[in-house]
Amino acid sequence: MIRSTLNKILGRTDTPYKKSYSQCGEDLIVKYIFDVLGVQRPSYMDIGAHHPTYLSNSALFYENGSRGINIEPDPTLIKAFIMERPEDVNLNIGIANEQSVLDFYIINNPVLNTFSREEAENYPKEGDYRIVAKKKVNVDTVASVLKEYRQGEFPDFLTIDAEGIDEIVLRSIDFENNFPVVICVETISFSNSGKGTKNHELIAFIQFNGYILYADTYINSIFVRKERWERQK
Repeated sequence: MIRSTLNKILGRTDTPYKKSYSQCGEDLIVKYIFDVLGVQRPSYMDIGAHHPTYLSNSALFYENGSRGINIEPDPTLIKAFIMERPEDVNLNIGIANEQSVLDFYIINNPVLNTFSREEAENYPKEGDYRIVAKKKVNVDTVASVLKEYRQGEFPDFLTIDAEGIDEIVLRSIDFENNFPVVICVETISFSNSGKGTKNHELIAFIQFNGYILYADTYINSIFVRKERWERQK
């Protein structure tokens, strides 16, 4: 009520807040970048998608009419995407640097599910986390997925939260010939106590491959293709 009255006094008629589904507002930052670039409905690839809306970096774009590819290796979690994001391509696979079958560790908090045994075994050190199941999951490459579902073309936006294998995924991308305009990737190790370490090598790798670090929310780093960003100025 107070906010509504204040808006009337100030002559404001716009909504006093913006919806975000991301953990730290990353989707709003990415949306701003694409708005500046004149891309109203950016396509996306969401690797380690987890949930159609909860902590999602792609949900806002789907809601606004964008469409893309969601990749979630947990066979239980992918069901929600099929129900709630039916116009997306929803794949129950993992992503790696080659096609294979890998062990996938299911954690009692599914946000932390991972292909990394090291990550899975370290979680108990950070709190009441434990491995509840280990499943064999098919993994494919980014290039193969793009060839099958996008005629080889990379989507505008790549968001990755692959818990321990983000760097493997990124290093498999052909940054010279086929790449996203914007990348959002988790660049800090998991820690319940706030003692996570920043992956500066990964940040430097992405910058070296033609991106500027546009924003950092401590947990995630957001990059935009340098040549594309400078072109709009």
